[in-house]
Amino acid sequence: MSLLSAISVFLVAVLHIYILILEAFLWTKPRGLKAFRLTPAFAEQTKVLAANQGLYNGFLAAGLFWGLAHPAVEFGKQIQLFFCGCVLVAGVVGGATANKRIFFVQGVPGLIGMAAVWFL
Repeated sequence: MSLLSAISVFLVAVLHIYILILEAFLWTKPRGLKAFRLTPAFAEQTKVLAANQGLYNGFLAAGLFWGLAHPAVEFGKQIQLFFCGCVLVAGVVGGATANKRIFFVQGVPGLIGMAAVWFL
């Protein structure tokens, strides 16, 4: 695996740790309100849903880290491709159904990670 592909996947994983923190812990705080353009009332009403959503982003990050750390390099690449694909799909669905920004914040990095693993 190339260093560039490993860095790309690592950055996608770190992004999802950050999203986990925003959704699970900072949803009703100023940083979360600003990041997701929420009103305090809406954030308060949806904080349980956001925490659940954050957990899923944490699972994506865990899968990407697992792929990076797997001792069988070829199997690790398959794991990375799978989880980058999941990130891409989440970004496409989020961009189509919730906010177009989600495609660029989540989907494009997933696509870049996949391309890096596949071609580098």
